[in-house]
Amino acid sequence: MPMPGQWPFEKVLIVNRGEIAVRIIRACREVGLKSVAVYSDADRTARHVRMADEAYHIGPSPARESYLNIPKLLEVAQTSGAKAIHPGYGFLAENAAFADACAEAGLIFVGPTGDAMRAVGEKTSARRVAQKAGVPIVPGATTGLEDAREAITLAGQLGYPVMLKAAAGGGGMGQRIVHDPKEMEASLRAARSEAASAFGDSEVYMEKVIMPARHIEMQIIGDTRGTIVHLGERECSVQRRRQKLIEESPSVALDEELRAQFAEAAITVARAIGYTNAGTCEFLLGPDRQFYFLEVNTRLQVEHPVTEWRTGLDLVKEQLRVAAGLPLSFTQEQVQFRGHAIECRITAEDPYRRFLPGAGTITAYQEPAGPGVRVDSGAFAGMEVPLFYDSLLAKLITWGEDRSEAIARMRRALEEYTIMGVSTTIPFHQFAMQHPRFVSGDLSTGWVAETWGESGEKAAQDTQADDSALSPEAVAALAAALVDQEAGAAARRRFHPAGENGSERSPWREAGRRAALRGW
Repeated sequence: MPMPGQWPFEKVLIVNRGEIAVRIIRACREVGLKSVAVYSDADRTARHVRMADEAYHIGPSPARESYLNIPKLLEVAQTSGAKAIHPGYGFLAENAAFADACAEAGLIFVGPTGDAMRAVGEKTSARRVAQKAGVPIVPGATTGLEDAREAITLAGQLGYPVMLKAAAGGGGMGQRIVHDPKEMEASLRAARSEAASAFGDSEVYMEKVIMPARHIEMQIIGDTRGTIVHLGERECSVQRRRQKLIEESPSVALDEELRAQFAEAAITVARAIGYTNAGTCEFLLGPDRQFYFLEVNTRLQVEHPVTEWRTGLDLVKEQLRVAAGLPLSFTQEQVQFRGHAIECRITAEDPYRRFLPGAGTITAYQEPAGPGVRVDSGAFAGMEVPLFYDSLLAKLITWGEDRSEAIARMRRALEEYTIMGVSTTIPFHQFAMQHPRFVSGDLSTGWVAETWGESGEKAAQDTQADDSALSPEAVAALAAALVDQEAGAAARRRFHPAGENGSERSPWREAGRRAALRGW
């Protein structure tokens, strides 16, 4: 890495919040760069604000008036003297207009160019790029649908079920599965409306639904000298409504031959658009082991720590190097993969109530530690969890010499993780780490619906139907979870500090519940 004073920029403006802002601040500090944070009304006391070298208020709590306010962000860059802008992920990270605005203002955008974003920013255009490059795509359209009649005709050719998808965005917004021609008109109308609301673009296209399928993504990074490398795959099949919950690397579904094919496809797509900086090519792997290109994420991924732990590389530092015009610090031949890593997304959601997001105050907070455990978080005791933004509180990552050790460490880390005052997804992750299908690697994008279900009821039924397949510890944990579900909203929270009437929970009752979760 360059020494302090040798960078083409001395300050990095981080136009994001929460754990990713904290992550970038740490990387900047390690390489001798100053960090500049921004914050909305809701984030005045946020951890990233207190950690940064400088912090600037950018507006009211709603994202459109603060973290998405491009003129205000550019104003902060000018005021602070920051010459580089790191977008993190979410908000403006994949906004080509913002990347262009940074360039026009003489600022360095830590990410790909606006042209590269536009080439693959819309899913239909990305599918055309992949198809032209000879990379297999999911059967379906490469342009938007005109009307329901065209949609029904195409669906008849592909065969039901089919997926309607927003061309301009992801995250499950603007997506509908259609099982029958009678559903098409209403589904297309709903998908278009949701896409227009979420992304300002109502274009919707169609893909064949691949079932069952695994979601595999390949991490890539390229520098401005023309070098593009891959850093291995991550499996993201454990997801709910296309929102990832658990990620791991390597995927148990890939052998070395198939892994090499994924890597070649990802680099081929990246080269086709002259890609620079960090990004991810996403694929579906069908039951016949045929894989299909889905999209390119032109940013750092939430689950990048999984790759960092397996390779020993720091992706944020490499991003800064590339943005500074420097070559990558390694070659493809120098990338070495070791062990197995798993990431659980800890969000402020109640898995017993259809993963309903919640707000509130974190009254106590204790992160797990020990061998093979990493926590990326912006949370702390006393933090107000707002409803204005994504519900992600932390990312819990474990590493082991093999998958079994990584799972064992994740079980232990989840037991140690204490978050009081708000509901979290920790109980779901405890369930997943004990489930025989997860442990055996029998995964697909439908895994959550098939095991946990929408409200947790399916999970309880599965447990009753096949108790013999679970360990005594798993049975105890799931039984405790079921008792929580029946006890009401207050008791459903993992370590809620108050009873139903607002009184403090008995420490003896709490100790007994923790014992049940541990299977004592």
